[in-house]
Amino acid sequence: MAGGLPRTQAQRAAVQALYQSLVNNQAPEKDTMDFVMAEYANKIDKNYFQLLVEGVTKEIDTIDAELTHAVDRSLATVDPVEISVLRLAVFEYIHRPDIPYRVVLNEAVELAKSFGGEQGHKYVNGVLDKMSARLRQAEYQAAKAARAQKKSELINWPEKIKPSRRGFF
Repeated sequence: MAGGLPRTQAQRAAVQALYQSLVNNQAPEKDTMDFVMAEYANKIDKNYFQLLVEGVTKEIDTIDAELTHAVDRSLATVDPVEISVLRLAVFEYIHRPDIPYRVVLNEAVELAKSFGGEQGHKYVNGVLDKMSARLRQAEYQAAKAARAQKKSELINWPEKIKPSRRGFF
């Protein structure tokens, strides 16, 4: 198990619980939740873990409806690890506006790298980028504008530098 902050560990544990629930085709049972929490012992934010698992389970229809706008196929055909990560991230996009969308996206990509297939993280990144534009529109547009400004400054940087009398910088 990789190290990390209690919130990050809660996300890792939640993905495992959501995955297990999905492949067993049943809601997360108390036994499953206890088992996953025991695996992470004192390294997990237990309240955040429960919030994630219970929130995703309760809001799964809303989350899946949002995901259908960004995925390129039926949700039933998306890899179980990837759909578990995507559902968790969309839940955070909707219910945790205090967490910047880039943080949610990056953490989801790391989860997909840890638990998913070889290229699964790229799919998660692409879907969540679309979801960011949809669910966190103002934040996404502000970040996009800041990146464009930075790119413009990098392209034009030689114009800002005046050579010395000897022709050196």
